[in-house]
Amino acid sequence: MPKFKKNSNTSEDIPTAALPDIIFMLLFFFMVTTVMRETDIMVKQKIPRATQLTKIERKSLVSYIYVGEPKNVSLYGSEPKIQINDVFITAEDIIGFVNTEKDKLDEVERDQITMSMKVDVDVKMGIISDVQQELRKANALKILYSTIKRVAEK
Repeated sequence: MPKFKKNSNTSEDIPTAALPDIIFMLLFFFMVTTVMRETDIMVKQKIPRATQLTKIERKSLVSYIYVGEPKNVSLYGSEPKIQINDVFITAEDIIGFVNTEKDKLDEVERDQITMSMKVDVDVKMGIISDVQQELRKANALKILYSTIKRVAEK
């Protein structure tokens, strides 16, 4: 019987020519899909706790209003302020904010916009009622108060 020789002329090297392309594709994928934090919260936030909560279904229809004492008291004072999109505003500016937020949405979704208020526990009710009145004038009638889930006490 004749002996068969195994003739192998293949190299055992791994081709690395496409490796930089793969790395850059992964890098671009993560750069595109990562969502960065949009606003820098400049007010103190000690959010109240609640027992009955409802989860938001469509977060794209939610705009946030922060109310609390400024973190930089020496620059802004110690009175509670209203913050929207990295700037402090007065209660009268809320109508303009609501209208710009509605303009960002489709015409069908404009009536479904929800204003989420993140209010510090120590803020007096006067500034909150001012914000509520301005939201009514702007026809933003869905108001959500953000809370933290209360842990059951034993």
